[in-house]
This record gives sequence, C-alpha cells and structure tokens, in this order.
Amino acid sequence: MSIYRTRRSIKPMTMDSLREVSRELVLSLLEDAHWAPTHARNQPWRFQVFASLAARTRLGEGLQSIYDEITPVDKRIDSKRAMLSANPQHAPVVIALGAHVLPGGKVPEWEEIAAVSCAVQNLMLSAHEQGLGTYWSSPPVAGSAEFARWLGLDETHRMMGLIYLGWPQEGLPVSQSTRDDLMDRVAWHEE
Repeated sequence: MSIYRTRRSIKPMTMDSLREVSRELVLSLLEDAHWAPTHARNQPWRFQVFASLAARTRLGEGLQSIYDEITPVDKRIDSKRAMLSANPQHAPVVIALGAHVLPGGKVPEWEEIAAVSCAVQNLMLSAHEQGLGTYWSSPPVAGSAEFARWLGLDETHRMMGLIYLGWPQEGLPVSQSTRDDLMDRVAWHEE
C-alpha cells in the first residue's frame, strides 16, 4: 500500500515527547515541502520551526496570550486555552505555517494558499515515509494576524496553522481510516 493511503494524522499527545527529531531530518522534510508546485515560482510558504523545549514553551505561552487577546471573555474555553500550551510540549517539533501573499499581485491569494497546502502535503508524506507522525492544527489563534505579528511577520502573511511533528508513541494502534467510494465524488465526461 502506498504512503498516500497509509499516512494518518498523529495528534501531539500520542507523540513521543522525549524522542528528538534531528535538525537535519526536519530540514530534509522542509526541502521536500519546498518542491511543491508554485505558480510563477513564488514559493509562498513560510515555515517557522520551534524545536527546543524553551522555544516550544514560548510558542505555547504566545498562543495563550493571543487567545486571551482575540477571544471575547464570554467565548473563552479553558480546555482549548490549555491545549494551546500543552500540545507544543507533546510534539518535539512545531512548525508555524504561513503563506506570503502580495496584495494585488499576479497570483491570486487562493493559489498561494493552495501552493502552501501542497507544500504541507509534501512535508507530511515525507515525514510519514521516515516513520514520523504529523498533525496539522488550525485553531483560530494560529490563523490570526496577531499570530503573524507575534512571529515578526507583516500583513502580507496569512497564517495557516501549526504542524506538529514527532515520533509516534510505541504501541499506537494502526488507524482503520477509510474513504467513501471514490465514484461518489467523480463525474466522468466522455462526450
């Protein structure tokens, strides 16, 4: 069976937080991501890597602070806020994902976002091929302009969430994920 059919999302809490992912391996995965299709060769993907415990702790604290800033008090959910700090502690690597989009540029924003999504798929498949688990998380705080600013990015960047990366814990059950019948989603035109 191909890597396309066996790749599954591995949530941060089921990653081995003590098993390091080497910088070289992360760079290799990002290089694979970097070869995604891109209109006009804009290469709009932006990756900010948080690998040390100190960096991931700072990320979690930043996410919580932004959550407090952008979420009305009556809409806050303590468990969601707690996960913003806890998830980066579980995954040995967290990658903040952004799309660089030029206003009024030659390439429409949706195409730049699609290119970044292709880069993420490359990264996730490459990681799976190496035995790593990944999880693409997109809580509102990680897609906010406030998060882009926290990362030091300007208004031409659209944040697209977080990629959690790590080795799956031993004994993790194999996913029994399935797909609906493909032909329910295909219209074949022959005339």
